[in-house]
Amino acid sequence: MNELTLLVEIAVALVAAFFGGLIARRLGLPTIVGYLLAGIAIGPFTPGFVGDTETISQLAELGVIFLMFGVGLEFSIADLWKVRDIAPAALLRMAAIAALGYALGRWWGWTQPSALLLGLALSGASTIVLMRGLMDNSLLNTRHGQAAVGWSVSEDLATVLILVALPTLAQAANGIDWRAVGVTLGKAAAFAVIVALIGTRLIPWVLHVIARTRSRELFILAVLVVSLGTALAAAELFGVSLALGAFVAGVVVSESPLSRQAAADIVPLREAFAVLFFVSIGMLVNPADLLQNIGELLVLLALVVAGKAALTLLLSFTYRRPAYTTLVLAAGTSQVSEFAFILGQAGLALMLLERGQYTLILAVTLLAITINPLLYRLIPHAERSSRRFPALWQRADRHGPAPALPEEALSDHIVIVGYGRVGQHIVDVAKSLGIPHLVIESNFERVGQLNRRGTTTLYGDAANSEVLPHSRLERARALVVTVPDEATAEMVVAAAHDLAPDLPIIVRAATTDGVTRLSKLGAHDVIHPELEGGLEIVRHTLLQLGFPLREVFEYTDAVRQDHYDAQVNSPEEHRLLHDLMRAARGIEVIWFELSPDNLIVGQSLAEANLRARTGASVVAILRGRELMANPKSQTVFLAGDRIGLIGEDAQIEAASALLVPAAGEA
Repeated sequence: MNELTLLVEIAVALVAAFFGGLIARRLGLPTIVGYLLAGIAIGPFTPGFVGDTETISQLAELGVIFLMFGVGLEFSIADLWKVRDIAPAALLRMAAIAALGYALGRWWGWTQPSALLLGLALSGASTIVLMRGLMDNSLLNTRHGQAAVGWSVSEDLATVLILVALPTLAQAANGIDWRAVGVTLGKAAAFAVIVALIGTRLIPWVLHVIARTRSRELFILAVLVVSLGTALAAAELFGVSLALGAFVAGVVVSESPLSRQAAADIVPLREAFAVLFFVSIGMLVNPADLLQNIGELLVLLALVVAGKAALTLLLSFTYRRPAYTTLVLAAGTSQVSEFAFILGQAGLALMLLERGQYTLILAVTLLAITINPLLYRLIPHAERSSRRFPALWQRADRHGPAPALPEEALSDHIVIVGYGRVGQHIVDVAKSLGIPHLVIESNFERVGQLNRRGTTTLYGDAANSEVLPHSRLERARALVVTVPDEATAEMVVAAAHDLAPDLPIIVRAATTDGVTRLSKLGAHDVIHPELEGGLEIVRHTLLQLGFPLREVFEYTDAVRQDHYDAQVNSPEEHRLLHDLMRAARGIEVIWFELSPDNLIVGQSLAEANLRARTGASVVAILRGRELMANPKSQTVFLAGDRIGLIGEDAQIEAASALLVPAAGEA
């Protein structure tokens, strides 16, 4: 029965989170908002089903570990170094918000530790929410977006240190014991050094050994053992938080060449348990407490949204970035990190916060995340308003104007979804032909490759995000979908057809049924690689048998239009096969190469008068690499020309007889 109860709790929590996240996305809000509201709906403070808060919270611990492990995997000292000019401003803003939050808490009568925890909880910004907002507004792959991510990662790193020092606040009833804080940070540093010295050699070696077994199950288990084992070792042996242990484990694994595979394998578990974590947070929110403290809630919300934005603008004079970058930073980071949930939960467990105070922190975080997408829409208005004060704008923009966003310069381009082998080939051809193009790619490493090549790129999943509208499909010449997953391709084609109904869409299909479905969704050309290979064999076979090139191409195109149906059952296929047979019986195209002593060298097409003399017609001349189709009557034949003659067998024989002393069939 206990097992059944646990399954019921998990099932209800996940179902509620699913519908909450779905509604949130329909409203254009981050899914985190939906998960938190789902937790409130099944929590003890609302009518209906009441979930077991303790059970869900225990499972949510895994969510914390996997979240921090994922942060560690994405952590890069090299990336931080690129935005080192911005990091001090990020830390200064954190300190300022923490100080203002602390002052407000003390003014409201909170204890010193609880007031400090309030300020610390509100000081950071969510990297997940930030990246989602940047992606949806086509900013992630710009230097503005890169600066914003660097800012947020700097805050995440500082928050990790805060989590390390948090347990010492539990003994700070009569003031903060800075000596205890120092000891705790020392233990954390010792743990990090030991793991760095031993783990960076041992863990990558273990992952390589497991990878050689070619067992994905064992590899996933190895990643789980590393993340959970390191987190538990940090807590049990060094007395530091599980969160720090998981973060350090992620940093160590990130040094391995297998880190991307580890990240890909851990994502489903991380997402599932992170959902339970956010649901468990929502279950602790009491709406009645919020109504009683509505004034404090609005003040804290103003501090987060308006205060962070104002401080970001003020601190823009400390780094060398365009003014537009500062506006993106102000909009994207004026929210609260999911670390606030972790800090609040830890503060509640350590009895540093009361239930009502914890609910207030959660509510501010929830509202700030909900409002954040709207702030991006204010960026153009803020830019226009700022330009009305030229002196101020020039001072803020003294480090250079912001470059145009990639999509603003796009016109008559092709959009390529996916940068695998097929996508790379198309990009290479487009570059060679000078065709403007844009690539949509969800793999960040491939995006880096494209950036180094100078290719305009949008980072994101074209199937389930709002990145596709930013590719300017209404001004594009074609959309090419190369992703191998058919479900993804179907979603992209359907969305693109809604955005630009007249846009030619070329898409790759994985199954024969998929060919039909993609065509119905609006794709103009659906390519099935395996069936296309068979059709190519048919084409070469017909050409070797002497069938005319044009009719062969028309026949293969008709088969494609019939969704690769091998049976000859459409009227068009019947007609084309009849034309092929008729053409093969009486018409033949022959190529002749003209030697210097050929009878017609130096004569024009009119002077040679081959049609009147033999009945065969000159349909093309190949001169070097230049092909002249249907040459004009004044065209002069030159030595080395290859001429294509078309006619019936007798006519071709007459032409051969005329030219045989100096010509041979090519």
